[in-house]
Amino acid sequence: MSEAGSAAVDPIHQFHINVLAPLDLFGVDASFTNSALFMLIAAAAVILVMLIGTGGKKVVPGRMQATAEMAYEFVADMVRSVCGESGMKFFPLVFTLFVFVLACNLIGLWPYTFEVMAQIIITAGLAFSIILLTIVYGIWKHGFHFFGLFKPSGVMPALLPFIIIIEILSFISRPISLSVRLFANMLAGHIMLVVFGGFCVMLLGAGFSYLAPLPLLGITVLTAFELLVSVLQAYVFAVLTCVYINDAIHPGH
Repeated sequence: MSEAGSAAVDPIHQFHINVLAPLDLFGVDASFTNSALFMLIAAAAVILVMLIGTGGKKVVPGRMQATAEMAYEFVADMVRSVCGESGMKFFPLVFTLFVFVLACNLIGLWPYTFEVMAQIIITAGLAFSIILLTIVYGIWKHGFHFFGLFKPSGVMPALLPFIIIIEILSFISRPISLSVRLFANMLAGHIMLVVFGGFCVMLLGAGFSYLAPLPLLGITVLTAFELLVSVLQAYVFAVLTCVYINDAIHPGH
């Protein structure tokens, strides 16, 4: 079966990693892939929007300036509300994560593009980096007091061992849930779009052209829903990052 044919019947085909420029560094495969290409495109798009938006600083902002200012204020308010004013030192990190994930999700909605966040290795890499930062900063800032995070105050002594175990397991599961949530939502949405698109083609090919508008309407609704999910998942990823950073800043319950 040809590549085009396999793509038509296989909704997973759109997530395949394709090597664009092979590269071997001392036995390590460092090839440039379609995933890396679209991450660069997303990063370049964010940088371009922010440079244009913050370059003029007009009294009456244009679209680019308004977009940049709204993104800044939105993330700044998020960081302050979750972490307090002391959390603003992490604003560059949270802002970068939010706009990067959002850009990747929005670009992935365009036909013939690649959804970067539908790759578990990408979302897991981001999630584990955030948790590692939380642990390192918490220990550096508070020492062993950071581990008080696993010992809630006001708990009966008899229940304390069980609560500590639950808190530790909850903390360990954070990078897993953070990465899988983003990955699964983007993967499922794009699969549904391909499946409904396949229904349109199958109905037209079978001669049921009068039924083809039904899955086409479904694609339209799903695309609008995926747009909402793309923004929502970027927000959820950023706000959970703030929650985890807040535990490093204020480890006490």
